[in-house]
Amino acid sequence: MAKVRYGIIGIGNMGRAHALSLLDDVKGAELAAVCDISPERLEWASEQLPEKVKHFRTAAEMFQSGTIDAVLISTPHYDHPPLAIEALGYGLHVLIEKPAGVYTKAVQEMNEAAAKSDRKFGIMYNQRTNPLYQKLRELIQAGELGEIRRMNWIITNWYRSQNYYDSGGWRATWAGEGGGVLLNQDPHQLDLWQWTTGMMPKRIRAFCYFGKYRNIEVEDDVTAYAEYPNGATGLFITTTGEAPGTNRFEITGDNGKILVEDGALTFWRLRTPEPVFNAEYKGGFGAPECWKCEIPVTKGDGEQHRGILRNFTNAILHDEPLLAPGEEGIHGLTLSNAMYLSAWTDNWVDLPIDSDLFHEKLMEKVQNSTFQKDTTAQKTLNVTGTH
Repeated sequence: MAKVRYGIIGIGNMGRAHALSLLDDVKGAELAAVCDISPERLEWASEQLPEKVKHFRTAAEMFQSGTIDAVLISTPHYDHPPLAIEALGYGLHVLIEKPAGVYTKAVQEMNEAAAKSDRKFGIMYNQRTNPLYQKLRELIQAGELGEIRRMNWIITNWYRSQNYYDSGGWRATWAGEGGGVLLNQDPHQLDLWQWTTGMMPKRIRAFCYFGKYRNIEVEDDVTAYAEYPNGATGLFITTTGEAPGTNRFEITGDNGKILVEDGALTFWRLRTPEPVFNAEYKGGFGAPECWKCEIPVTKGDGEQHRGILRNFTNAILHDEPLLAPGEEGIHGLTLSNAMYLSAWTDNWVDLPIDSDLFHEKLMEKVQNSTFQKDTTAQKTLNVTGTH
């Protein structure tokens, strides 16, 4: 195979951006087809994409056409697992947009289908290309921080206006999107939280506020507390309703603490690990000597979406290791599902979660919803500069 022929399902906000990326500079990749149920979006494709790009109204038609080798699924979240399973069944390589799905039960079925297939399976976790988080992961895995004790992430710079929520009938509804800030904006941070540290909590207690700042039925403000098997704790705070926002990730360990903020990575490194200092120090008041180290990190945010597309293409053509294997999408989703379930039951939630109970509670939200959206403002948005 000289080139990977891609088909994109869903050419709304992100699908259009991916289409233009594939036309631009992803070596070894070719945009061969697009699929959408919307005539208006297919009209956009006719006007903006080369004539050689095929158009399809259904995924099955595109899968059966023989015109593609890989599919990029860029549809509303509920559709990711069933479309991925169907595509794998046709022998296609599959790259899905985040999140992996809405509930872990469906995502586990998708992962099982991928495990039975010999096709490549990836997820668009483009923040894994960011040098800041790559360096953070490298330092933690190398043991520079020692055993992790505490993690705090304040991610409140995902500002979203009412106009944004009104732009799509599926947005910010239980039936259409399956959640709010945790499922739309924060899959990146929820993935990075566990990817950089290599840790998943043993239990979570969360407080979600639904429609607190916007006229929506899903959550737009969350505070969650996590406990880990080694005794470490974590705090995750997020909202789409504050301005100006903050993006501050702090991890404390036996050897000091690391802060990721404002495009910089700072390591406050203890000369003597805290447990050693505590065992040996006899001077009463005192603390370990600490050095502030500005860790060198490659400038910029990395290749982002195009980086994942390049990596996935190279994985197919040259068996390059995947930066974001699709199977790993279940980890961040487990965290968000646990936060919802904790808020809905007003209690702690142990991990792994009860996936059947979560699905039952989610379907109750869908079936009992009386929320009505104003559909007059619906439109496709330009996602340039977003993550």
